[in-house]
Amino acid sequence: MYRRHRIRIKEILKADATACVDQTITVAGWARTVRKQGAKLMFVELNDGSVGTSLQCVLHEPTCEGFDGCKTNGGTGASFQFVGKVVQSQGEGQLVELQVSSAKLLGAVYAGNIEGTEIGGMLYPMPKKDLTLEHMREQAHLRPRGAIHAAAMRIRHCMAYATHNFFHNHGFLYIHTPIVTGADCEGAGEQFGITTLLGSDHHQKDIALPVDPNKPIEETVIGAVDYSTDFFGQRVNLTVSGQLNVETHACALSDVYTFGPTFRAENSFTSRHLSEFWMIEPEIAFADLTDDINLAEDYLKYCVEYALENCADDLEFFENNPYGEMGLRDRLRNVIANPFKRLTYTEAIEILQNAVAEGHKFEETPVWGMDLPSEHERFICEKVFQQPVVLTDYPKDIKAFYMKLNDDGKTVAAADVLVPKIGEIIGGSQREHRMDVLKQRCLEMNLDPRSVWWYLDLRRYGTVPHAGFGLGFERLILFITGLSNIRDVIPFPRWAGNSKF
Repeated sequence: MYRRHRIRIKEILKADATACVDQTITVAGWARTVRKQGAKLMFVELNDGSVGTSLQCVLHEPTCEGFDGCKTNGGTGASFQFVGKVVQSQGEGQLVELQVSSAKLLGAVYAGNIEGTEIGGMLYPMPKKDLTLEHMREQAHLRPRGAIHAAAMRIRHCMAYATHNFFHNHGFLYIHTPIVTGADCEGAGEQFGITTLLGSDHHQKDIALPVDPNKPIEETVIGAVDYSTDFFGQRVNLTVSGQLNVETHACALSDVYTFGPTFRAENSFTSRHLSEFWMIEPEIAFADLTDDINLAEDYLKYCVEYALENCADDLEFFENNPYGEMGLRDRLRNVIANPFKRLTYTEAIEILQNAVAEGHKFEETPVWGMDLPSEHERFICEKVFQQPVVLTDYPKDIKAFYMKLNDDGKTVAAADVLVPKIGEIIGGSQREHRMDVLKQRCLEMNLDPRSVWWYLDLRRYGTVPHAGFGLGFERLILFITGLSNIRDVIPFPRWAGNSKF
């Protein structure tokens, strides 16, 4: 069993905190606030990140070894290690506090130039006063010290743990799909290229040219760049999805999933999009669209229930925070209390058109065949049904080549899960397992079948009906926390024009 010399603050401030009274313990962390009272008394609100609440530590000069060093150089943001006795608190809002007998300043907060360097310092950029989320994004290396980001990261951890728990308990195997790939799962061409051919100006210029996603993989010369001489001998990119790769394992191991980073070169600046984000993509063999929808609903409900049971303090914090959401926990409870509403894309369009006829105004007029924007998705799940909604059977022209063509020849067996505050949180489908239909869909979408020859092989050798979905992990964290911008639920957000840190 792992043993540490210090106790985490979370373990001290648990419900039966008074059980720790009279125990001598060691704690360490960072000062959220430091209050000095006179020359011989000092109060430090210490936080180690294990919980949102800080532990009040009381330093009194006659009884605290190391008091002078802490008082002189220790301020907000400084790190300390304290040894002391847990006592019942005399103040309001806390059951216990720490009477410190030995104090050690581990790291002071410096201003001015760092000695021996040209690095300029400044006042601690994460003071105790409230900061805007925009300011904290500019200080992404320090924002984990802030209560909002710390709470979001604890919830993010719990949702990752819940994800692996859910799939493991249901017999799924976790498959690691490649980050570097020659495939474009979405077929949109919004990929980040990878190359070692950056040795001259003309190479850099040519590589920056837009890449035709439909050009056969075998044709490795684009402009003046000969990709046959590149590291991989062909054009490769950062993955936009692990789906195509994980399908290969579903067609042998039955129930699998992948959970990893994906990359999209989208010039999108909305509160719902990132250029680097994480995707959860399960794939189930011998399954149809109904199986897929049931899995998506059960998984999402499991995550919400897990958060309510294991992240209670952080959810309460977000519910009472100006950047959070009033009634957050009631909204989450409603998710697990009721079956998701299910309707077709065509029925959703009719609902939207009826709303327009009754005087509701959208930025985009709803028409059959359009890719629903966020305002339409949110209207359906927030205004009409006030709960998560599953839309099925989308027009084939707005969906990917691999989705199973329905018998009407106009729609595909696709399903998107829409949730309040977000819109689409899950996109899935039954995969097209018929070789002839899949090849025809490739041609219809101007995709050379040779570029996905290995994917077609799955239909050539023992094909089976199968289905799967993708969930953007950061959108799940947005939904759970009630925050409004996806850049605030990932450690280091990446978007067009921003790759700091």
